[in-house]
Amino acid sequence: MSAAQRISDVENLVNPMRNALCSQKYKPIDYKRLCELTATEKMASTKIQLKIKKMEQISKINKEQMLLKQHRRVWWREYKRLSESREKAEAEIQALLDEGIHKYDFFLDIWDLEHELSQERDAYQTDTVAPVWQLRENLKFWLSEMQHYLTEDSSLKNKFGLAEKLQQIESVKKQRKTILEFLNLESLALERELRDYKIEAIVHDFGEKNGLFHEVPSDLLSLKFPYPDLRSFVINEYRKLANEYWSQLQEIDQQLNVIYRNTDWKEEDRWVFQTVTSQYPSDLQQRRTLYLDMLQRCLPHKSRHELVTYEKAWEHYNFFKSQRRVLILNWTQARKAFFLKAVMAVAEASAAREAEAESASNRQKQQEICAELKAKVLQWRAQQEEAAELEAAVAARRKEKEDEKERLQKEQEMIRRAQEKEKVKKYLAEKQLKWQEQEEKELQHLEELRKLMAKQAIKDRERVEFRQALLEKRILEKKEEALREACAAEEKEKCLEALRQKVSIVAKPDPARVVADTAASKARMGVGSTEEFVLQKPLFQLQTYSEEQVIACPCTACFIVCSHTVRAIGGNGCVAETVTLMAEHRTQCM
Repeated sequence: MSAAQRISDVENLVNPMRNALCSQKYKPIDYKRLCELTATEKMASTKIQLKIKKMEQISKINKEQMLLKQHRRVWWREYKRLSESREKAEAEIQALLDEGIHKYDFFLDIWDLEHELSQERDAYQTDTVAPVWQLRENLKFWLSEMQHYLTEDSSLKNKFGLAEKLQQIESVKKQRKTILEFLNLESLALERELRDYKIEAIVHDFGEKNGLFHEVPSDLLSLKFPYPDLRSFVINEYRKLANEYWSQLQEIDQQLNVIYRNTDWKEEDRWVFQTVTSQYPSDLQQRRTLYLDMLQRCLPHKSRHELVTYEKAWEHYNFFKSQRRVLILNWTQARKAFFLKAVMAVAEASAAREAEAESASNRQKQQEICAELKAKVLQWRAQQEEAAELEAAVAARRKEKEDEKERLQKEQEMIRRAQEKEKVKKYLAEKQLKWQEQEEKELQHLEELRKLMAKQAIKDRERVEFRQALLEKRILEKKEEALREACAAEEKEKCLEALRQKVSIVAKPDPARVVADTAASKARMGVGSTEEFVLQKPLFQLQTYSEEQVIACPCTACFIVCSHTVRAIGGNGCVAETVTLMAEHRTQCM
């Protein structure tokens, strides 16, 4: 876009503004109406803001009321629980006093102390609480009468003793203040006493813990150890176990002390925090929100951040405290288990010692029994030796008798054997004669067999020679026949070769003829033909035989006869002979 066009556009825009008063497009501005519109809009916006603030206040109030309702519900539950526990504790204390008052004098002192405390409580109520409630009731009655008379006649205002009532209220306040100061002093004194008792209890508890961990229990020491080494071993093992648990307990106590020292809260604030958090059960919905809200109400000088940090520290403290409690429970269980193991070990050692004593007594008895048995064995051995000697004498006599019998039997046996030997000799001689006769017969028969075998061998040799001659004759005949066949085949091959040479085509090599045109192609193309083409005229003059000459030829007649003969025979064996005949006839014709 050029500069001239931009200038013209600006002038077009400026001209209506210059002529605005006379132009029909623009109207004069109504500032009053604009101010009214802005005022109405401001009023509407302020109303909306007020409504929003009111809604916020209402929501805050509702939220506050809801929290207060939840707090009241929790406090009511806590009140019921505390009242029930108080009634239960009072009933238990009363039952304990009723049971022990007839047995111990100490319970009489407790009973007197409880009676004095109840009298002091009743006196305090009659001196302090009852006048306050009486004054409250009188003031309510006086205010109601005053309002009734003032509505009827305003001139009766001076008849009511306002100064006396105010003086009475001031006196009650002063009396209440003095009583509260006295009670505060007593509470401080009681707190000091309780703190001292707490310190003593802590010291006593620490001493008990030291004794619980470091001192060997009397039950363990009262065991009857059969061996002194076993006693020292058990005590050392117990001390090792106690030292391990004691070191763990010291670490947990050190961590608890560190957490306790890191929190710079007062004792009253800590007590308030613990009391408030314990009043809200763990299964309550929005428990943390509720007790943090109550803590902010009860401890307004503490910020939320401080409450949250102390809450985390308190959780850590409770965690280590629960660990400490679990460690002490584990130690008690381990202590009981160790005591049971020690009892079992002592019982086993005692049983082993008793077994050793019994084995020693049994060994002595066994030695006595062995001595008696040895004496009996020696006596039995002497008796056995005497019996053996007698048995040996009897056996010797029996052996002599048996030897005599054996000698007689041997002599009889020798006589019998001599007789049997003579019989055997006679039998062998007879058998030898029989063997010789049998051998002569067998030799004679063998000679006859040899003669027969020699004759049979001569016959077999002649038969073999005859068979050999026949075989040679047949072989010669086969060779002659093969020679004849070979000669016939050779002659046949010669005839066939001669026939092939006769019927073979002999042509001179002519390369120009191969490349040149044929007569048929020239005639078809009309090359070299000057005469007019006649359709019935043959194309070429054939220089060959006529049909009559071919039929009259003897070769043709011979070929026809041979072909008929071959067909009649129906075989291929006469083909060579037929070809030979055809060749002979052809040679004759030529």
